[in-house]
Amino acid sequence: MGSSHAVVADVLATQNARLAPSPARDRNLDALRGGAAAVVTGQQVGLFLGPLFTIYKAASAIRAASALAARRGAPVVPVFWLQTEDHDLPEIASCAVPGQLDAPRVFALPASPDDRVSLAHLTLPAEVEPCIDELADDLAGHSFTASHIARLRRHYRAGAGWAAAFAGVVGELFADEGLVVMDARDPALGELVRPVHHRALRDAEVISRALELRSEELLAGGARVQVHVRPGAPLAFHHPAGREGPRYRLEPAGGEGDGARFAEVGGGATHSRAELFAALERDPLCFSTSALLRPIVQDTLLPTAAYVGGPAEVAYFRQIEPLYRHFDMPMPQVAARARFRIVDGACRRRCERLGLSADDSGKSEDELLSRCRSGEGRMTAAELERRLLEPLAAAADALAPELAAAGPEVVRRMERTRAGVAHAVGKLAGCYERAALRRDSDLVDSVRHLRGFLQPGGVPQERVFGLPYFAARFGDREIVERVIAAVEPFDSTLRDLHP
Repeated sequence: MGSSHAVVADVLATQNARLAPSPARDRNLDALRGGAAAVVTGQQVGLFLGPLFTIYKAASAIRAASALAARRGAPVVPVFWLQTEDHDLPEIASCAVPGQLDAPRVFALPASPDDRVSLAHLTLPAEVEPCIDELADDLAGHSFTASHIARLRRHYRAGAGWAAAFAGVVGELFADEGLVVMDARDPALGELVRPVHHRALRDAEVISRALELRSEELLAGGARVQVHVRPGAPLAFHHPAGREGPRYRLEPAGGEGDGARFAEVGGGATHSRAELFAALERDPLCFSTSALLRPIVQDTLLPTAAYVGGPAEVAYFRQIEPLYRHFDMPMPQVAARARFRIVDGACRRRCERLGLSADDSGKSEDELLSRCRSGEGRMTAAELERRLLEPLAAAADALAPELAAAGPEVVRRMERTRAGVAHAVGKLAGCYERAALRRDSDLVDSVRHLRGFLQPGGVPQERVFGLPYFAARFGDREIVERVIAAVEPFDSTLRDLHP
């Protein structure tokens, strides 16, 4: 094993020693020290683990590592990368659970959009404890509320780091599988990361041009470009006040070579490239990665065989193929994470009552209500239109010869009149249909419950709801085990999970 990977192994051993005991994790750490490859996934350190897909990512990495190990006949270790360099605190400072009808219940902590400090250096505010109290009250009466809330309280405490709290819960939930947790914003890793940032600063113009060309290729092929590339801008963020200070994206501000200057976007100051090099030499953690540079740092530190990510992350990797070439690094296998939709007993019974499927939850409320109402014998919107327009059409047809004799202008006015009446009747029919569909409040509520549970706000369940509601009802470890068992490695087909 190379000396750099030995350093990483030591850092991982120290970081993971803070987590719940896990013989499986200890074996995986030993395997990494011995040169084992890794399957990596990662996520921002959201409140109470953030959305459900966090669990799905971890489970996907575990199953992918197992599949690769069987294929290779050698250990492969699942690693969860804590994305602690980000500074998007408002994005992660809340957790949602199913609420009344289609409105999720959201539990949130104070988070200023002006705070640009990396999450690695932020601690939980005092409000976290009353937030957990409110969550416990909301989930009261479920079989596993007490045990899940106790798990959260062990880690989400006032003054604890956001990353430490997140890692503590993940470490407990996936202890049996030996999931290794990694925070790359560790001073002990600074020297290993320094060359990546140096090259990103030195070759900013060349790198950005290569990425621009790649973006053009993707767009020409009809693919989506996930991240906008700023011409000449380094892919690193700068922390001018020190590693624990705010971070700023840099953009070109004139000059060439080491004398080229870069401006802080949102910060106001400018720095020469030489000044940035000097800051990097003093403290590598005065720089942090953008979404496009993070995979390069990841694969500099880890022997990554595969990366498991969500749709946006998979798109990042398609975009950064030239970046891997520039850094003379092989690109790992990139796989989409597993996707699940939790369909509990109440949801299944509601589907059966309505004659709908879980897949129907993605349709509009009007469409679902119309399907549920079909066959009830009431007048339809189409019938209303027919009954109102048929007499006009019959009269117009009967009078057609006389109107034609009066001249073409009269015929044109009659045609416009018929079109105008048809448009007005169509609007009336639509209004009637919507009102008729909503007369049955129980039916409307059932449809809204279904959509609000499976597709809240038109967004997949896994991207909105967090683990606490389902953990309180079915047990957090039980959910984890069911998810792991249901994952098909390297397969992102949406599957229903029936706890």
